[in-house]
Amino acid sequence: MALYKLKGTVQHYAWGGMRFLPNLLNKTNDKKQPFAELWVGTHVKGPSKIVVEKRTQPLNAFIQKYPKRILGKKSVTQFGDQLPFLFKVLDVSRMLSIQAHPSKQAAEIGFAAEEEEGIDRTAPNRTYRDANHKPEVMVALSLFWLLHGFKSVAEIHKVLEIAEFWPLKDYFQDNNVLSLYKAIMEMPQSEVNQILAPLHQRLRLLEEEGELEREDADYWAAKAFQEYTIDGQYDRGVFSIYLMNLVRLKRGEGIYQAAGIPHAYLEGTNVELMANSDNVFRGGLTQKHINVPELLKHLNFEPITPKILKGVPISALEKVFKTPTPDFELSQIKLPKGNIYRPKNYPSVQIFIVIEGEGAVLGLNNQLLLRPGDIFLVEANTPCKIMPKNDVLIFKAKIP
Repeated sequence: MALYKLKGTVQHYAWGGMRFLPNLLNKTNDKKQPFAELWVGTHVKGPSKIVVEKRTQPLNAFIQKYPKRILGKKSVTQFGDQLPFLFKVLDVSRMLSIQAHPSKQAAEIGFAAEEEEGIDRTAPNRTYRDANHKPEVMVALSLFWLLHGFKSVAEIHKVLEIAEFWPLKDYFQDNNVLSLYKAIMEMPQSEVNQILAPLHQRLRLLEEEGELEREDADYWAAKAFQEYTIDGQYDRGVFSIYLMNLVRLKRGEGIYQAAGIPHAYLEGTNVELMANSDNVFRGGLTQKHINVPELLKHLNFEPITPKILKGVPISALEKVFKTPTPDFELSQIKLPKGNIYRPKNYPSVQIFIVIEGEGAVLGLNNQLLLRPGDIFLVEANTPCKIMPKNDVLIFKAKIP
């Protein structure tokens, strides 16, 4: 048919919201489950389904039957007979873990080592769940807050002038971010508690007086104390909130997370596109497996200035959020009523997620109705056109 409807997989992680994704997908949430991520792709942890002649089947199995037809010859030559990217929609209600992702080489080495150790790929203590890297780009669907990369040396010195952080000054005398962060991440829990207890007490008073604002790291530290203090033990991830850049993205703005860049999503909804991987090094603010040695081994400790992506217009209807990775490319399509969008007869597969609006997409010999939450796949080298009934917002994933 060349044009197919897809059904994604929802991940019910504890940090997810209760309403945004159920509303997008037109689902009830009577069980009050957190709906954290919608996955669209072929990753073994949550493969999508494809509708073929009114029957559903696993997308990965369908692609393997006709890889060149669906993915395109270039994609198969470069990435094999699997979809090289993983497409997501996220609802971040509680702050996510302090984390980073491996390079391709690091992932291959780490995955092989854990396979050799016999650690089950689904085990909670598994770090490398596949042998792929995981660069990722995201675009905000609402006001979105995150941490991204380490602050400048001058800004870190200002942080260490905060009275509660004076005990950390000795670890930063040589302006070495690695030395400071390693000391914090390997510090005995008793010392973590001793440093953070007075900070917690001060922020609790400020919070009660309504003096904390999202633009200040104190706001997010107070939230972390609420969510991740367990049995009086403080989470050392609180330090990262002060040492990393606090970024505020407006709706429609994006950011790219390269291998080794420390980051944490704090609040908001977004669309995310990444290499087909679920490899994460975590260092705090999470109930999941934390692997400090791997995190420290692969982190980029160079201070960075966050680069906010506005998207590059390629037509009146579409803009592209360009990144250096060859695995994926993310586009935003804003289609006002009365316009028709005709994606190029592209040599690789294209996948679309409808966020807002209604309409129809017409393929060579079939058509699909479009509503919010709908997902569709267009085979390589296949023309189609999208006709909106009202104003439509769609995100598209493809290979650059």
